[in-house]
Amino acid sequence: MVSTHSPLVFAFGILGNIISFVVFLAPVPTFIKVCKKKSTEGFQSVPYVVALFSAMLWLYYASLKSDEILLITANTVGVVVETIYIAIYIAFAPKQARTFTLRILILMNFGGFCSILLLSHFLAQGETRVRILGWVCVAFSVSVFAAPLSIMRVVIRTKSVEFMPFYLSLFLTLSAIMWLLYGVLQKDLYVALPNVLGFIFGVLQMVLYMRYKNYKAVKDDEKQSNVCSQSNSDEKGISDTQNEHEQKDQDVKTKEASNQGVSLCLCNPVDHVMFKKCDSL
Repeated sequence: MVSTHSPLVFAFGILGNIISFVVFLAPVPTFIKVCKKKSTEGFQSVPYVVALFSAMLWLYYASLKSDEILLITANTVGVVVETIYIAIYIAFAPKQARTFTLRILILMNFGGFCSILLLSHFLAQGETRVRILGWVCVAFSVSVFAAPLSIMRVVIRTKSVEFMPFYLSLFLTLSAIMWLLYGVLQKDLYVALPNVLGFIFGVLQMVLYMRYKNYKAVKDDEKQSNVCSQSNSDEKGISDTQNEHEQKDQDVKTKEASNQGVSLCLCNPVDHVMFKKCDSL
């Protein structure tokens, strides 16, 4: 057992599991709303399908090693939770979104995972298989780290952190730290390496939050002053129309950002993902 060889590895692994579970459960309010309204309301399924695929990859990787029980527990929970999310989504999604979800689910989680499983099984043995699969997991984890850049770009463009919940960013940063230390102490490069990026992006998100956390209040005050300065009904009507369009645009941005932010997940369970809306594809 890990705890027998290194108490510190076990401690960081347990903390990593706990924080990972918190982040895995972050979309629960979204799916409670979906079940109540019996509609996905434009929310996308891609983050959950990708999270399931990543958890499956890391679960397979951990199963090939004798001392990765903590990775197994975290990713087992990830597989179960993400499967539930996807099942709920398919049950309440409109036909086009449901078809798209099933398509990428079959392509990625069945075809892709089975291909990796078969190729790694027949083309490599022992430590070679572990190394190959480890680098596959690292490559996949690093590739999805482009996603946080999109939400960070939204924050910088809008100068608003309403699209980037503070506590979620905090937990993701803490998770990256726990799994980074776990990987370093366990001398597992494949676990540690992606979390270097996870830590960097987490810190950058926290910096952005501190930078723009008060901007929304200032902007609201300016809007209120502009509304109050309108002097005639025609100008007021134009202003109301503009405000209505601005509000609609803001609602669209908020829903898209919600799709990105709420869908954060620990796939590794060490990397977090935010995706743009894809249901319309």
